[in-house]
Amino acid sequence: MDIKDIENLAELAKIELTEDEKKSLLKDLDGILDYVKQIGEVKVGDIEAEYRSKNVWREDKLEEREFSKDLILKQFPDSQDGFLKVKKIL
Repeated sequence: MDIKDIENLAELAKIELTEDEKKSLLKDLDGILDYVKQIGEVKVGDIEAEYRSKNVWREDKLEEREFSKDLILKQFPDSQDGFLKVKKIL
């Protein structure tokens, strides 16, 4: 990884970086990539099965539930003319 890669990442993220910030990020990312490389070198075949994560499968159960417009309107904190009122988000 080099400064050009940092500049490309900054452009994709739509951020402006000073030269010092670019150098600092390059150093940080090199450290992170070295660490990820070390993790990839770990041999998990020697780890006993009881320490590995397990997939626990369960059967899906169909649960009948009552959904109706009136039930939902009754449980909702605020409604008007059959519609649910929510706070304006802008």
